[in-house]
Amino acid sequence: MGILGVKYGLYISMILGLMVLGKVYGIGANWGTQATHPLPPNIVVKLLKDNGIQKVKLFDADSEILKALSGSGIEVMVGIPNEMLWILANSMDAAEKWVEKNVSSHVSSNSVDIKYVAVGNEPFLAQLNGTFLSTTFPALQNIQAALIKAGLGNRVKVTIPLNADVYQSSNEKPSTGDFRQDIHDLMVNIVKFLNDNGGAFTVNIYPFISLYNDPNFPADYAFFDGYSSPIDDNGKIYNNVFDANHDTLLWALQKNGFPNMSIMIGEIGWPTDGDTNANLKAAQKFNQGFMTHISGGKGTPMRPGPIDAYLFSLIDEDAKSIQPGNFERHWGIYYFDGTPKYNLSLGTNNGGGLVPATGVRYLARQWCVLSPSASLDNPQLADSVGYACSHADCTSLGHGTSCSDLDSRGNVSYAFNSYYQENDQQSSACKFPNLSMITNTDPSPPGGTCKFKIMIQASGPNSHKSNAFTTKPVNVMFLVIISLLSVL
Repeated sequence: MGILGVKYGLYISMILGLMVLGKVYGIGANWGTQATHPLPPNIVVKLLKDNGIQKVKLFDADSEILKALSGSGIEVMVGIPNEMLWILANSMDAAEKWVEKNVSSHVSSNSVDIKYVAVGNEPFLAQLNGTFLSTTFPALQNIQAALIKAGLGNRVKVTIPLNADVYQSSNEKPSTGDFRQDIHDLMVNIVKFLNDNGGAFTVNIYPFISLYNDPNFPADYAFFDGYSSPIDDNGKIYNNVFDANHDTLLWALQKNGFPNMSIMIGEIGWPTDGDTNANLKAAQKFNQGFMTHISGGKGTPMRPGPIDAYLFSLIDEDAKSIQPGNFERHWGIYYFDGTPKYNLSLGTNNGGGLVPATGVRYLARQWCVLSPSASLDNPQLADSVGYACSHADCTSLGHGTSCSDLDSRGNVSYAFNSYYQENDQQSSACKFPNLSMITNTDPSPPGGTCKFKIMIQASGPNSHKSNAFTTKPVNVMFLVIISLLSVL
């Protein structure tokens, strides 16, 4: 799809901002819950309120999160995972029960301000090979019918968060845009249904992925501070890929009879680790640039006015799949513990930078590291590191990452500590044979970006429980670590 960005994955979002005709417009951030130690929902809700965030989008309908949002005044979008689409498409009874359990009950008894139901998430992503093509639209129709039957048809709207690969352009000009040929008719039917029922077209746009997938992609075009070769599309000038991507969608909608369709940006953001282009500086530049770009209500060349958008994401998620890339666990504007990563003004009443989470409880100040007496020639070292990284998060290790300057011993220590912390500092999680030890001295290099974390106390039974070390299959991070050991 040319230079238009795409993105993999599933998640949660929020919107901040400006009231226009009773609708909240502004920026948001996805709050993902794929973490070994998620922050307690009440702490996250307070974090949202402290930062002036007025809307939150959930990618499922977790009852504890919805209870925490009760009476908060925060507008909510609940989500339906792709795995549920088949049953909802094939059973009206299942759709009605889902709405009753996850929407009606919370609206009526818990005072949760649910505004949207997101039916699936990026179900037509090309990499999914058509898995959900036959079930998404029927599920959407059944959920809409269930909302109407429950008396919520005017209050709660349906949408489908879609990847930007559902539309294409034949060249860099947005005016050549149209829906992807293999799903063109399906997309037109879905758009008509959403339009008829007052829903919005939700799209996820990722300039970072454009840069990640294409080494020849012009880096300046991904950001918002100018591009040396702006695109002139019949007098409309594009100097950033977000505007071009957004307006390619507008052209697709216009060509198919829906020029005034409402658009929400379901996900947009920049990761801070796991790739050479994923770092704090680039993420701050992109996210603040995007905030500045949309803050004045300027809109895009094809559609001036406010933009309804959601930053991806709120908090890092250390249990996400890294199949798309190691950066997948580092999209948050906050670290796993609710600490802001960088200065970012959301344009709300927080008066400046991000407000950190409060009331977070940590485990003891202790770390698991490679013992000074341990030898790098120990025959069990490779299996130990591989095991640790197969059962914990080592995505901050490797070329171009936040911990890329660690030496061989530092890499091993980081792997051991990640496993130890994710297993709640159990003593059995730091018993790599003749290799590991527990220390009270922070092994993080001074003054750098590489941090050996101390885990927080989990909000529920989601944290991993360890056993003493045994050899098991290893993942790609094992290969990264072993390659580091071999060259350092």
